[in-house]
Amino acid sequence: MEPSRGKRICVPFESEAQYEACVADPECFRQHLEARHAEHPELFPARVAEGFGFHDKSWSLKQQLWTRRIELTATEERCQIRPSFVLPSMTARTEEVEKALYLRHGGVPFDALASVFGRNAMFWYRAEVALGRPSLVGSTVKQPQRLPEDLLADEKHTWALGHKIYVPTTVGGGGILGAAVAKSASAEALEVAYGEFAQEARERSPAYSPKTVCTDGWDATQSAWKSLFPAGCIILCFLHSALTVAERCGRDLVLRTRVLARVWEVYQAPTRAQFSQRLRRLREWATTPLSEGVVREMVLKLCRKGPQFVHAYRFPTAHRTSNALDRLMHHQDRRLYAMRYLHGTPESARLAVRAMALQWNFHPYGARCRGDDRTRCSPFHDLNGFEYHPNWLHNLLIASSMGGRRL
Repeated sequence: MEPSRGKRICVPFESEAQYEACVADPECFRQHLEARHAEHPELFPARVAEGFGFHDKSWSLKQQLWTRRIELTATEERCQIRPSFVLPSMTARTEEVEKALYLRHGGVPFDALASVFGRNAMFWYRAEVALGRPSLVGSTVKQPQRLPEDLLADEKHTWALGHKIYVPTTVGGGGILGAAVAKSASAEALEVAYGEFAQEARERSPAYSPKTVCTDGWDATQSAWKSLFPAGCIILCFLHSALTVAERCGRDLVLRTRVLARVWEVYQAPTRAQFSQRLRRLREWATTPLSEGVVREMVLKLCRKGPQFVHAYRFPTAHRTSNALDRLMHHQDRRLYAMRYLHGTPESARLAVRAMALQWNFHPYGARCRGDDRTRCSPFHDLNGFEYHPNWLHNLLIASSMGGRRL
């Protein structure tokens, strides 16, 4: 995986006027950077605390803006300081694109954005895809102790240039922490795809290993996660088995209601012993009053998976169903359908799904989602307990300082 351009430090300024004053006065600029470093050291290189000097100053013709570079005393590494009110590529002011990219999060086509906000469809496409370059984990989870211990993983089936592909997706803490593109659903291909999340998580915390990963019954998915995190426990999703039973009931609503009531009664058992006991009762019921056929077979198949389901009782916070993942993948599905799936090169497709993930992680919650808790702002806020900036795109750009990696 190619690293993003990590030598660009993005920091917030109260206004453009404050930024221009700081650029003109190196001492003022130093004080501002030191204050931001004291507040949020994760936005800066690890060795910036050992001292830095100003290397040079350059003029952006695109934005008519001066930018400065600093040089670290310890390593002589040079880093550009960029304010959050301009995009990383210096193609536009953040305020000029923020509303359009927010609508893009809702699936509005690029042509429609060009019609309303000007420029052209390719400009908006490039602006969105550029969001996928930083580390997903590093940009979303700012402290190692905030890395979720309980994950969910599944593959979204989609298309790229008419060919079926897969988007292995990792979810934790309400955010999408991994999104990649795989040409097949084999264990080897999924291990490489999910390995992007593993690499980024270990960049944030070298000893990181999730306690649990909830997946469906696809052997290749479970094999990939066992290989990446041998110490983690694979939790089999109960919902997938219940949905399979419901599908086999067809249009017989009476039968489906009767069978699912017993299936979900098993799931609601508060202890492992009660779960096993209810599963035995379900097996006995399926072999006597339930007539032979595909429904009985699916119920008995669910019962045979009991040893895999009971692992969840060892981990009180583990996800026993994929609901938390499915909600986010439904959003992913709507986005992919609206854009008629993926196009371009494999790398552009990869960046597109990563950009979708970061847009989700930083998008502001609506009033219905917040409910009575007006302090909730976004999935990023839920994971970290704070935000760098009240504007979602400023917040994303600041969080992705140094490419989301503290080098």
